[in-house]
Amino acid sequence: MQTRTCLNQTELAAHWTISARTLERWRWTGEGPAFLKIGGRVVYRLEDVEAYENDRRCESTSQNAQLRAAR
Repeated sequence: MQTRTCLNQTELAAHWTISARTLERWRWTGEGPAFLKIGGRVVYRLEDVEAYENDRRCESTSQNAQLRAAR
């Protein structure tokens, strides 16, 4: 059995319960996780998705406002 190392746009959108269009917009604006574009396909490495999630981890709601202000 092979371990999965990447997610496509549809899989990541389902994982985060967001629209695939949101991921497209984030790619265009540079807001989302790092991605690879290979032969016209967009994939997200699991390590990049986890790093993106860890960068946005908060302990309180006030931290979320601080993260937005820092960007």
